[in-house]
Amino acid sequence: MSLIVERLETKIEFFEAHDIHTLEQKIDEQIQNNKALLLDVHAVQHQVAFNPVTNRMHYTAVVHFRAK
Repeated sequence: MSLIVERLETKIEFFEAHDIHTLEQKIDEQIQNNKALLLDVHAVQHQVAFNPVTNRMHYTAVVHFRAK
C-alpha cells in the first residue's frame, strides 16, 4: 500500500441558502477551512432567483479557490 500526497491547486465549491446572510456565513466558514489547505479565493459568482413554490428568494454562489 502506498500513500501519494499531492498539493491541491484548485477547487470549486457551490453554496446555496434562503437568505444572503446565511450564504455569506457558509462561504466565510469554507474560506477559513480552505486556508488550512493553503487555498485563497480566486473568484466568486453569485445569483439570486425567486422560488414561486416557497415564495422566497433562493441565493446561490460558486467560489473558485486557488493555491497561494
